[in-house]
Parts: sequence; structure tokens; C-alpha cells
Amino acid sequence: MTTITTLRQLFNRDLNKLKTEISAYQHEPALWTIDANIANSAGNLCLHLVGNLNTFIGLHLGQSGYVRDRDAEFSLKDVPRAELLQKIEDTIAIVDKALSALPPARLEQEYPIEVFEAKQTTGFMLIHLATHLTYHLGQINYHRRLLDR
Repeated sequence: MTTITTLRQLFNRDLNKLKTEISAYQHEPALWTIDANIANSAGNLCLHLVGNLNTFIGLHLGQSGYVRDRDAEFSLKDVPRAELLQKIEDTIAIVDKALSALPPARLEQEYPIEVFEAKQTTGFMLIHLATHLTYHLGQINYHRRLLDR
């Protein structure tokens, strides 16, 4: 199994888990709940993950034409759950399309834009993006269990 195949499987698995987490909220308004110690709602984290992956994989590796509004990822509120789920579904397709077209040699090449104030390989960026997804996915899981009352 190639590294790209592994990455495709991991992104697919975890984006589908994101759909499961968003769907598991018993009270849709709780998706947007914050409290004194939890500054980001699950809805905003979901929008952030969709924006992040569409930008760094869809746009920069798959030339999707995506235009990111990062501020909106954290400022929008009360986006309907059905719309969040559709955004995740669309992201699954875009990420898989971009990665399936990526030649394996590209992993060792420089990522098209500078991120983190230093040049990185495409492989590094993809692994970073996968761990970023799982980090926020865990936050969403805890958010749901703590604040979906």
C-alpha cells in the first residue's frame, strides 16, 4: 500500500467520523454552544476543518478553485446541520479526488506554498493536515459529550 493510498483512507475515515459526530448531536443548537472554557463550537470547528482541507488539499494540490473565508469559519453561527453534513461530504470528494491524482513522487517535493514560515514537503503537509483533522475531531467528540444536553 502506498503512502498516498494510506492518506486517502485516513482522510476518508476521519471525515466520515466527522459526519458521524455532527450527526450524533441530539440537540442541533448544541452544535453552536460554547462556554467559559470551550471557546470554539463544534459547528465552527467543522467549518474550520472543511475550509482547511479544501484550501490545503483541494486548492493547492487539486486546483479546485476553492476560495477560503477563514474568518467566517469561526464567526458563522447556526449553520443548519444538513448544510454542515453536505460540506463534509463535498470535502470528502474533493480531498479524495486531489489525492488520487497526486503522483507518489510529489510527497517528497516542496509543498506549493509556504506554511508555518518555512518550506515543507507535500508529504509533511498531508501528514500535518491528517493530524490537524484528528485533533479537532477529538475536540468535537468532547464538545458533544460535554455540551449536548
